[in-house]
Amino acid sequence: MSTIKSQAGQQALTEPPRRGGLARYVLAATLARSADGGAVVAVVLLVTTSGAPGWLAGVMGACITAPHLFGPFIARTLDTARDGRNVIALACMAHGLTLAAAVVLYPVSWPLIPAALLIASGMVGPLLTGGISSRLAGIAGNDRTSQRRAQGWDVATYGIGGTIGPSLVAAVSAWTNASVAALILAGSTFLAAAVIRLLPYVPPTGRPSEVPRPGQTLMMMVSRGVLRRTLYLTVVVALSVAALPIAAVASTQMLGVTPAAAGVLTAAYGLGGLVGSAGVMVRPLRSEADTVMSRLAAAVGVALLVVSVAATFPLAVAAFVFAGVLNSYFFAATLAARSEYAPAEARAQVFVWIGALKITAGSAGTALAGAIVTSDSRLPLVLATGLVAVVVTVSVFDRQFTVDCQPE
Repeated sequence: MSTIKSQAGQQALTEPPRRGGLARYVLAATLARSADGGAVVAVVLLVTTSGAPGWLAGVMGACITAPHLFGPFIARTLDTARDGRNVIALACMAHGLTLAAAVVLYPVSWPLIPAALLIASGMVGPLLTGGISSRLAGIAGNDRTSQRRAQGWDVATYGIGGTIGPSLVAAVSAWTNASVAALILAGSTFLAAAVIRLLPYVPPTGRPSEVPRPGQTLMMMVSRGVLRRTLYLTVVVALSVAALPIAAVASTQMLGVTPAAAGVLTAAYGLGGLVGSAGVMVRPLRSEADTVMSRLAAAVGVALLVVSVAATFPLAVAAFVFAGVLNSYFFAATLAARSEYAPAEARAQVFVWIGALKITAGSAGTALAGAIVTSDSRLPLVLATGLVAVVVTVSVFDRQFTVDCQPE
């Protein structure tokens, strides 16, 4: 049985609340994540509307998403810096500058040049997601309830950013063009950088020599039961829920609705995510994060099964909302686990490692669902449900036979 105690809860008892910090955090995170979430849509639209072939649009889009996997190798600077706000602010500006340069140069240069700039933009992307989240524990409040309520806000910024970014791109592209949309997103990263500099200062947790290297951090996560469970539960659930957009498109014929109704289903999932994050704000999770992650992962698996058996469109909409709610609760639990169980000297790296692997798993899940979907749209969701059931079972046995010791 896990005996590890909540580090965030222990440390917060000796730290005063950061007044006004949470509101600034939410604004900065929303701005940064809107840019990160909308950039790939803007790039794909830019390439497509220029008359280039579809494969080039896919490659250029991958140039800004695939490099997220390398984020952990630059995240160590967050744990070693005297002021992590400077690192994140610089990452925001680098993301905006490289994105804007790629957009401006694309019509007048060989595709390799904007592709290289997009790769650079993608490499700092994880600092706009997991990197920013790693700052929350130091500004959220002085007890675990405050921390977890703040994590509900953090989940909401991901949902809002993931909605606002692509929506802004679609609206501006229809009004002018995709280049203008991308430049607006790039500008929002500079606003995010300015607000991040206004966040409360959080002192470094130790000397740079005490901060492990990225590879050492990953091995530490794998060797510590509670972080290991956080890692594989997060990755598998991300892989599984990524099948939902594919299932939404594939199920419209079976449900007797037009293909455009798939947008309603995906919007219902997004709405459910926002409802779930609001629920965490109103009533924060109270159980130990390690155990509640397994329960909520199992609940997400049940939700996927419910989506797969929904026989009418109204039921399908409700099932997608249900899945979104539960996935937000699960996400909040994983944020709590990262914050409370990661060693202070490597907290930012833990956040970015898990975030980067989650994004990679989501991309892989979408690709796999698209590859295996057949005339029966339920197949990807049924397989995803089975995968979640297996990993939840593994986590239960892992917890039972692993003892994590934490120094007092």
